[in-house]
Amino acid sequence: MDGYMISEELHLHHAEHTHDEEGNKMFGFVVFLLSESVIFLSFFAGYIVYKLTTPNWLPSGVDGLEVVAPAVNTVVLVASSFVIYLAERALQNHNLWRYRLFLLVTMAMGTYFLVGQAIEWRGLEFGFTSGAFGGMFYLLTGFHGLHVFTGILLQLIILVRSFIPGNFESGHFGVSATSLFWHFVDVIWIVLFVLLYIWQ
Repeated sequence: MDGYMISEELHLHHAEHTHDEEGNKMFGFVVFLLSESVIFLSFFAGYIVYKLTTPNWLPSGVDGLEVVAPAVNTVVLVASSFVIYLAERALQNHNLWRYRLFLLVTMAMGTYFLVGQAIEWRGLEFGFTSGAFGGMFYLLTGFHGLHVFTGILLQLIILVRSFIPGNFESGHFGVSATSLFWHFVDVIWIVLFVLLYIWQ
């Protein structure tokens, strides 16, 4: 009986320690995302100031940006946030195959977004050096695209790790952090879409 009680106490102590460790990791990751937010906010502020104070804002011969294709890409990217949420729920319900499926779909949607952005870049009539607008456009979309690519790599890592026996015994921090990062990337793009494509 005493041995059983000692075993239970050790198990509870281990669970509490794991919980505290995951909480500390998540707190650190949230701080990291807040620092990323500051970078993006400074870019947003710079874009707004340049747009409001620069005469002849658009490059010569450019009337504006095409909205339909970027809008479709936006819908796909924003919808992927819901899909990765479903992946998280599947993991919480211990359904690994459903988790992997939803994760693959999220990665495919992110890749679709990047390919769509690359196609848009190829068809643009201005470059990075085409005035303040050109520089800001490529800086903002490129920096965000880098975050989307990073998010896809993180999803690939947690997908591969899901095949390691006992990988989730110590918690789901990697999955939770990756999902939070993906939601962050999606929210940033919504702001970018409004600034770049709606506010022309």
